[in-house]
Amino acid sequence: MSRPKLLLACLGAAAAVAITACGQKINVAEKDPTSAVHQGAVLFHERCGGCHTLKAAATHGSAPQGKVAYKERTDGPNLDYRKESVQDVLFAIRNGGFSGAIMPANVVVGPDAQKVAEFVSKYAGSKSTTGK
Repeated sequence: MSRPKLLLACLGAAAAVAITACGQKINVAEKDPTSAVHQGAVLFHERCGGCHTLKAAATHGSAPQGKVAYKERTDGPNLDYRKESVQDVLFAIRNGGFSGAIMPANVVVGPDAQKVAEFVSKYAGSKSTTGK
């Protein structure tokens, strides 16, 4: 993807986050807002919320559950229904998801990637019925 297209995609995702999160707060039960998990929630909200749904981060980027007619090509998995490990999240961040088709690789890097992975691992799958 060319730099201008990538920039437009990132700006679009940021706008989607701003629109979908109006009036909503990150719902991470952390006493210390400087904790790594809380910072991961903020980063997820800012960088991932345009494509992924995760209630704890107040994001709604995925198609509504079961509403395939509303699904868009850029919708990421609804992480309220999908449990993920820290290592799987880090893999997805580094490699642009698991298929490499839509998600930009390295959307967060270094310590920020670790914070996002820890947050997602802790809060994803809250509505899962598979127990993964």
